[in-house]
Order: sequence, then C-alpha cells, then structure tokens
Amino acid sequence: QVQLVESGGGSVEAGGSLRLSCVVSGYASNSQCIGWFRPGPNLEREGVARIYSTSGSTYIGDSVKGRFTISQDSAKKTVYLQMNNLKPEDTGKYYCAADTGVACLRMSGRFTFWGQGTQVTVSS
Repeated sequence: QVQLVESGGGSVEAGGSLRLSCVVSGYASNSQCIGWFRPGPNLEREGVARIYSTSGSTYIGDSVKGRFTISQDSAKKTVYLQMNNLKPEDTGKYYCAADTGVACLRMSGRFTFWGQGTQVTVSS
C-alpha cells in the first residue's frame, strides 16, 4: 500500500508561481513512478507530469511544457511540481498518484494509488 499526501496549493494571480509537494510513504517498487494530474477540459484526468522514483526520468505534458517542472527529494520521499507563469486555465485540483508499468507509460489517469488533492486557483 502506498500513501500520498499533497500540499502547496493556493490562490495566485496569473504569472505567479506555486510549488506543490507530494509526500510518498508505504511500499515502493523499483519501477514506480509518481504522476501529477489535474482535471482536463472534458473532465478526464490530464497527466501533467511524471517522474520515475529510481531513475529520475521525467515527463512533462505539452500543455505545461516550459512552465512546469517535476523533481524529487529521495531522502524526504517527496516529489515536487514547480509551476511557473501560471495561467487561469491551470486552475483545478491537483493530485499526485503512484503506479508502475503501463500506467506510468500511458499517463492516462488510471493509477492505483492517489492522494487527496490540493487546490490551485489562478486569477486573471
């Protein structure tokens, strides 16, 4: 069982920055990845970013590329999502999630373990 706890959300004006944190505990597989998701335009879960826990390899979604970065502090078992130049369309509840294998590759939102989410609101 993997537990995830997000924090760092808040309200900012357009152009501002936020850093989300995801503390991960519980069993961890060598092939585990941590993904960040938010609601997509059609209410599906949009994969924003992903990092593999062992290799540190990352993925950034096209809609946030150049503005968001994902990183991790293995000693603190924490994954970060740095969000810069925020736009109103970035508003939503952000979730971190953990899984392995195909779920990590597809980033379709069908991860096994999820946190409770943290709200991000960007005003224009």
